Amino acid sequence: MDRSSQIIKTSIVGIVANVLLAVFKAVVGILASSVAIVMDAVNNLSDALSSVITIVGTRLSQRPADRQHPFGFGRIEYFSAIIIAVIVLSAGITSLIESVKKIFHPTEPVYTTVTLVVIVVAIVVKLVLGRYVKRKGELLKSDALIASGSDALFDAIITLATLVSAGVMLLFGISLDGILGALISLVIIKAGVEMLASPVNELLGAKVSEELVRQIKQEVLAFEGVHGVFDLIVHNYGPDVMIGSLHINVYDTMTAYDIHGLTRKISTLLFERHGIIMTVGVYAIATGDNRRAALQATVMQTLAARKEIVQVHGFYCSEKDQMLSVDVVPDITVHDDAALIHSLTQEIQPLVPDMRVVIVVDHNYSED
Repeated sequence: MDRSSQIIKTSIVGIVANVLLAVFKAVVGILASSVAIVMDAVNNLSDALSSVITIVGTRLSQRPADRQHPFGFGRIEYFSAIIIAVIVLSAGITSLIESVKKIFHPTEPVYTTVTLVVIVVAIVVKLVLGRYVKRKGELLKSDALIASGSDALFDAIITLATLVSAGVMLLFGISLDGILGALISLVIIKAGVEMLASPVNELLGAKVSEELVRQIKQEVLAFEGVHGVFDLIVHNYGPDVMIGSLHINVYDTMTAYDIHGLTRKISTLLFERHGIIMTVGVYAIATGDNRRAALQATVMQTLAARKEIVQVHGFYCSEKDQMLSVDVVPDITVHDDAALIHSLTQEIQPLVPDMRVVIVVDHNYSED
């Protein structure tokens, strides 16, 4: 079963569980002539909405790419997670308002045996459902499922707080509804903001995990003929689609045919192992006992000695074009690229007075 099918199957479990719980509450409420329990049953039907949103989002995200959307519709999953997170956040805010009202204007709740039975059943169902859905969401890397599972868990926590409040009320005659409700509401609001942050960051272009970056570099460096990996960039177009690029260092003695074969092997490996459509660029390392190799060593060492420079790569020198070019990655504290370029050019220019010096400022998009 593929990832999308598992997400939909898990969401269907959520819908069925909420519907069955709603039916149970409705039957008990009608038999006990309790309007409150019947209304709570209706609330459980609305809880199934997050699972419906997850299913719709997953279905839409699987639409094939078209001319207007060449990278597909995978990011729709993030919108689904945002909607569910907003639902959780709204529930937390509403609960906080009602809880604060109870603190200043407490009401004496009425609990019956039937009510307490319904509360216990609801807690058990929501805890099991929430843990199951959230665990599947983490396994499938689905923000929407994680948010949906968290929503169910928070329902269980709120209901548990009601049970605790009922016990305190029955034993000591003290109402804790408002205080417990307010505390739990704040926890829910905090969690809602965190749930919202994850999909929003993905839409804004969050960097990939450090573990993935480390794996990619190790795998690429393992190829014979690769002497460095630079400029790694990976764009996320949904959980199933990643597109990226990187550069590798190779000796200038390699033929175009050999380079073609090497880059093809690298891109194939990264697609098979990580599902990344990777473009591989090439930097040539000057070899041999000649002026270009000596100049390369001097320039690289000179720039690397600067405390604001984190990395130097991409050296290129052409006597024919009278140009020397090199890429530098500055420290995150550097904000004025133009000033840095001017300073570095002034330092390198005396080494090649007859050439045009081009300093290219790169930025680190995948590592700290």
